[in-house]
Amino acid sequence: MTKQQKKEKAKEFYTIMYRTRRFEEEVFEFYKRGLMPGLAHLYLGEEAVAAGVCGALEERDFIGSTHRGHGHLVARGADLNRMMAEILGKEAGYSKGKGGSMHIMAMDKGILGANGIVGGEIPIATGSAYASLYKGTDEVTVCFFGDSAANEGTFHESINMAAAWNLPIVYIVENNLYGISVDIRRVTKEHHIAKRAAGYGIEGITIDGNDVFQVYEEAVKAVEKARRGEGPTIIECMTYRWQGHHVGDPGVYRPDEEVAEWKEKEPLGRLKELGILTQQEMDEIAEEVEKEIQEACRFAEESPYPDMAEAYTDVFVD
Repeated sequence: MTKQQKKEKAKEFYTIMYRTRRFEEEVFEFYKRGLMPGLAHLYLGEEAVAAGVCGALEERDFIGSTHRGHGHLVARGADLNRMMAEILGKEAGYSKGKGGSMHIMAMDKGILGANGIVGGEIPIATGSAYASLYKGTDEVTVCFFGDSAANEGTFHESINMAAAWNLPIVYIVENNLYGISVDIRRVTKEHHIAKRAAGYGIEGITIDGNDVFQVYEEAVKAVEKARRGEGPTIIECMTYRWQGHHVGDPGVYRPDEEVAEWKEKEPLGRLKELGILTQQEMDEIAEEVEKEIQEACRFAEESPYPDMAEAYTDVFVD
């Protein structure tokens, strides 16, 4: 990557990460104002994972997302207005307000849907990769999931199948150390989930999930390998969520010093430290992003709720 190419990538990544952060901050504000039904699981602090991984994908590729999935949609270039409207349960949302935060999707961007079931996206994404293999096309599917999902049966079953059939998929573990209040280090003997890849005969690596360039470079290699028909990779991205498990969780089970340590090495600050972008360039990006975010908030708040009759549409009845 030339110096100029790295500069352009840095602008792209900073824009995506700042956009994600501001989007999530405004979601939190809507929740505190009582305007958002249900709960949201915020992506604050984990922005580099989505930005780096999605930057490695082609338009035709697919994504399996999680209950903490807003960042995946933002990084993929989903419509912010429709996203915010969906989170507020409005008719203009991606799923007419029926999916909300935990089941938000953007099929126009290849995002097969967030999933409120822990580990539920792993077999869905694996099925997407199998479909590409079956059809003889060259799409790659990326599957995001957390550390706790790696202890679900769906993890082992899906990865075993993907490895056996060399499916075009990349598994991204967003290891933020906690599943709700449970420290993953207390319930696993081996703390690096990527090492499990050896049991399936595939590659597994653990990387700094707050270093957007490292995430991007490793994702590019894994995606290219999958597209060549050489099978799956597990990439474990070590990162940290700033908030509790969801917006209603104070997160008091985490030591204050641990939270402070991780905030010191958060993604936007890490990129800034590289000195690739000037303060003026970052300020200009922030100004443009702020306009987008405020427009999304205005659009969502002013959009109507769906008609009551909508409760009976898009429903499968036996």
